Amino acid sequence: MAPIIKPIINPATNLPHATTVVIIGGGIVGLTAALTLAERNVPVVVLEKGRIAGEQSSRNLGWIRKTNRLSDDVPLALASDKLWAEMSKRVGADVGYSQSGILFIGRTPAEIAGYESWHNSTQSLNLDSRMVTAKQIDQLVPNGRGKWAGGIYTASDGRAEPTLASSAIANAAIAKGAVIIENCAVRTLATKGGRVSGVITEQGEILCQEVLLAGGIWSRRFLGNLGVNLPTLPTICSVLKTKPMDIKFAPSVGAPDFSFRKHRDGGYIISQRGKLDAPLTIDHLLLGLKFLPALKGQHKFLKIGLGKYFWDDLRLARKWKEDSVSPFEKVRAMNPLSNEVLTGNALDNLRASWSGFEHAEIETQWAGVIDITPDSNPVIDRIDKIPGLTIATGFSGHGFGTSPAAGQLAADMVMQSDTPLIDPTPYRFSRF
Repeated sequence: MAPIIKPIINPATNLPHATTVVIIGGGIVGLTAALTLAERNVPVVVLEKGRIAGEQSSRNLGWIRKTNRLSDDVPLALASDKLWAEMSKRVGADVGYSQSGILFIGRTPAEIAGYESWHNSTQSLNLDSRMVTAKQIDQLVPNGRGKWAGGIYTASDGRAEPTLASSAIANAAIAKGAVIIENCAVRTLATKGGRVSGVITEQGEILCQEVLLAGGIWSRRFLGNLGVNLPTLPTICSVLKTKPMDIKFAPSVGAPDFSFRKHRDGGYIISQRGKLDAPLTIDHLLLGLKFLPALKGQHKFLKIGLGKYFWDDLRLARKWKEDSVSPFEKVRAMNPLSNEVLTGNALDNLRASWSGFEHAEIETQWAGVIDITPDSNPVIDRIDKIPGLTIATGFSGHGFGTSPAAGQLAADMVMQSDTPLIDPTPYRFSRF
């Protein structure tokens, strides 16, 4: 079952006639962009086809990390660290944030060499990451019985609660004047004189000057209907949550075949870090060549298969008219079944490595669909082909951790700021 999201307070029910900015997608990046714009007194409307944060924004692991990110993605993560630390005060509500550290560990010299390589490549960024020995791992996370060759630890990494954060950000945005409407799918854009003039929804049209598309896994399909080819493919991450336990490990831990982090209620969020489901789609045929370099290095982490997801995806239209029912009305939320073989394997591996998890009881399980780009970096950019359209999507499983900065950068791009939060060059659409 999907995680239970804290509901937002007083979502709008009536579609406004006009606004300055429309944001398509009520995930955490779109909501953070809305909060940023509302704080700048820019009128903004968020349109979500289902419930806010109903897909990956509430189903992710809740990690906030710099460790093992691509070096050109680290500045966004560093900016997010500062914004996450201030988020509860900013929104006036608990988001479950804790700067509790993240520890990646390995069993083999090759795994440790990979961490060392990343560590060496980021020395100029002045991170607090450090290589650790097996003895130091036991000091950070005691009573282990796994045979670790070492690892890398970043004390300034952290965690937050996905089921709290998006709702808190949404409520703060509403309090500052943003309009958020759930169960209202955007079918397409309206244009006038060659640029965006509004959006056409299932409930009617809203006039606007700018549009931000933050649609996650749905962004490729939305853009494809407009003749824009966004290269993203789906992967599915399965997660389990245990009942509260009498274990007080502070850092989140990523091992080769499991990961875990503490939930605010005392339970643990656990996943199989060594394997993701990669359901085949028609897009694999269309985009295969763009993803070949990435697949050569990552194929061992992907469980590739042809199944229900393929047929469900095939049934959804790729082209439709503004007066037709869109795919986003037919599927309000992507809700894949959890792969209990993978999550069970992850829990078994964790039990074998830390004695405290021997009696862990599973409380619930879920899965979420992640949109992956060929280089695992998102796109946060204006689309030259459609003046007035900006996109913030393709976060490749990193969106929650970087969402405060990603949303602010997206807002900067929408308003064409001369001083964006960070250099947006790594996120240009033109790199594809």
